[in-house]
Amino acid sequence: MYELVLRAPAGVVEAVSDLLMDEAEALSVSVEDADAGSEAEQALFGEPGMPPPAAGWERSTLKALFETEAAAEQAAALVLAHHGDDGVHLQSLLVMDEQDWVRLTQSQFSPVAVTDDFWVVPSWHEVPAAARHVIRLDPGLAFGTGTHPTTRMCLKWLATQGAAKDLSRVLDYGCGSGILAIGAALMGAQAIDAVDIDPAAVGATRDNARRNGVSLQPGLPDQAQGAYPLVLANILATPLKLLAPLLAGHVAPGGWLVLAGILERQAEELQAAYAPWLALQISDRDDGWILMTAQR
Repeated sequence: MYELVLRAPAGVVEAVSDLLMDEAEALSVSVEDADAGSEAEQALFGEPGMPPPAAGWERSTLKALFETEAAAEQAAALVLAHHGDDGVHLQSLLVMDEQDWVRLTQSQFSPVAVTDDFWVVPSWHEVPAAARHVIRLDPGLAFGTGTHPTTRMCLKWLATQGAAKDLSRVLDYGCGSGILAIGAALMGAQAIDAVDIDPAAVGATRDNARRNGVSLQPGLPDQAQGAYPLVLANILATPLKLLAPLLAGHVAPGGWLVLAGILERQAEELQAAYAPWLALQISDRDDGWILMTAQR
């Protein structure tokens, strides 16, 4: 395996990446901040819920993988021929050690304990002996593997309080991988709508539900109709504020709203946004993130 390393200014990064993937047929291309670790390092995305300050780094390092040295050399020549005058420079051509990339990736994901007897377990791991409730979930294109504090807090709420609530009808809004909808099903939920604006998330939810042997209805947001005794939404603070009328409107009388994706400092903003309909309270905290809940 050979790694071609290039330096490129912001204006041509996308074009160079496309050239490497489409014409040079690179196995993969990654883009990094060329100034990472220095005083010129640029935070591209900022904090959750905030708009990105810039479309890209001023200078980027592109790393492309190729099976053969000849393919990497041809790719370098192709890029320099097209973009050499645009400020693109060849940094290096490195021989990469052979690795079992599948095993390496899998080693980064271990079973996650939600409670003592409720676990999220990747398919390549054995189920812990103490687990009574298990979600089998592998990392994929959609958000939600159980490792993030926001997901863990939602699942913990379902495990510790959900069983005592009315779960006859549940809405998971912004379902991602479907992990919360699957968790609700394992806690006894019956009719479950899991919706997301991303068709890839809808597909991931459908596949994950099938792997876990649970019944739910994945779809786009317009599938959510009427009132639900439980509404779950693990997104981010800004969209949660914008969605306040919609999400609150889906909560049935006596029902519960459970929100995550919120930083501790954003609690008052969310409470103000939902105040016309529901009184949000902080129900849990984990590593700077909070879980907010309200009952109609």
